[in-house]
Amino acid sequence: MQNSTRPGTRIAHIGIAVRALDESVSFYRDVLGLTDAPLDDADGARIAGLAAGPSLVELLEAESPESPIARFVAKRGPGIHHVCFAVDDLDATLDRCRAHGIRLIDERPRVGAEGKRIAFLHPSSTSGVLVELTEH
Repeated sequence: MQNSTRPGTRIAHIGIAVRALDESVSFYRDVLGLTDAPLDDADGARIAGLAAGPSLVELLEAESPESPIARFVAKRGPGIHHVCFAVDDLDATLDRCRAHGIRLIDERPRVGAEGKRIAFLHPSSTSGVLVELTEH
């Protein structure tokens, strides 16, 4: 049973790597009807945010050929890059990850888009999915 004073873990956003924002955003906005949710660019990516209920879809376009998104698209093509879960306590969640042998990309939280503390978990420990954690 969840603590009623905390929201509990939920999907905060899904990051989708795209070749070009201009070519991709219309499907989500014009066809699916998602609304714009302005986000700051971060980690070498231009980001278009779209609200999907309480969660976001983040379309990620590489700012340079050396960025993580550019490398992802070059290797795998456009597609889901990561899933971000909002947790009640990021530090405690990272401690639980360590205790369960989960490989961390970020040993300590850092500031990400939206100015929130984030940390990434390595896909080798999460069934092939790049997982981002953030606090509510």
